[in-house]
Amino acid sequence: MDPGIEDKPLPPPGYAAWLLALKDRIRQAQKRAAQAANGELVLLYWRIGRDILERQSREGWGAKVIERLARDLRRAFPEMKGFSRANLLYMRAFADAWPDDQVVQQAVGRLPWGHNLLLLTRLKRPEERLAYAERAAQLGWSRATLSKQLEARLLEREGRAQTNFTERLPSPESHHAHQVLKDPYLLDFLAIGAEAGEREIEAALVQHVTQFLLELGAGFAFVGRQVHLLVGGDDFYMDLLFYHLRLRCYVVIELKAEKFKPDHLGQLSFYLTAVDRQIKSEHDGPTLGLLLCRSRNKVVAEYALGDKNQPMGISEYRLVGSLPAELQSSLPSIAQIEEELADIPAAKNAETPQGG
Repeated sequence: MDPGIEDKPLPPPGYAAWLLALKDRIRQAQKRAAQAANGELVLLYWRIGRDILERQSREGWGAKVIERLARDLRRAFPEMKGFSRANLLYMRAFADAWPDDQVVQQAVGRLPWGHNLLLLTRLKRPEERLAYAERAAQLGWSRATLSKQLEARLLEREGRAQTNFTERLPSPESHHAHQVLKDPYLLDFLAIGAEAGEREIEAALVQHVTQFLLELGAGFAFVGRQVHLLVGGDDFYMDLLFYHLRLRCYVVIELKAEKFKPDHLGQLSFYLTAVDRQIKSEHDGPTLGLLLCRSRNKVVAEYALGDKNQPMGISEYRLVGSLPAELQSSLPSIAQIEEELADIPAAKNAETPQGG
């Protein structure tokens, strides 16, 4: 052994676990301190905005007073960057949007100021702003993620899939499962044409699994693509298999690059039976099925779901039909991609789960 290197004594039993617990406690304290500081700043901005509103209303002050206030505050607090004329106007609008400071001290106050400006400028109704604020605070969304979810109208799409969960699952599990599914699913991040085939979409989803998990929502973990099932000596392959951590159940997703047909549910039903018998444990809930199709007739879907004994849902998906023509023309053709995919062997076994 190199004499310049000192022997380090082994830590006592239990030290490693104690150190991990301390690190977690410190991180949580840092997080709470940052949240407290952020909450104080947001509350300060709200109070400044409220004062501006009240004085303009009571004293009849015009817009020029905000320009003067911005100059005076910047001169008094040169180290602070939040006292521009534009930001003071945002404070005024913020206080006008949230007249009650109790709201500011809840979900809204847990979000950074930039998040609140997104909610203020993108949404008109207070209940919408509050719903997105609560979700962003709960899941720790970055500003970019919040912006993306606002553009995608995430909350408006949740719980919109056609399902038979109410009839096939006990309450309140049926409600929770229904809220997990969306309609439609926005897959524009795949950057493939609107006429893409099933295998093309499937391969692209796996390639962009992180973004797909974000679109699916919190709680989903990726298990595998083309997951192998051996039934009666015959081989079968499920398109996509996920596990939902909160619902504690497997979710089978089947893709159909065409309009929904009732016989699509027959194949999905077969996979749900196989997962329930071969993969899920006694601690897992009933396996859920989601059929993603290009379009559907809602009446036909309702009839098709009506006589199914397993919990299933049907949703549409959206690709890049809105891409500019010059960009669409630069995409490879379906035939070209199918030829490339033919050379890539499908995964025969479930892959290691990736957290969602």
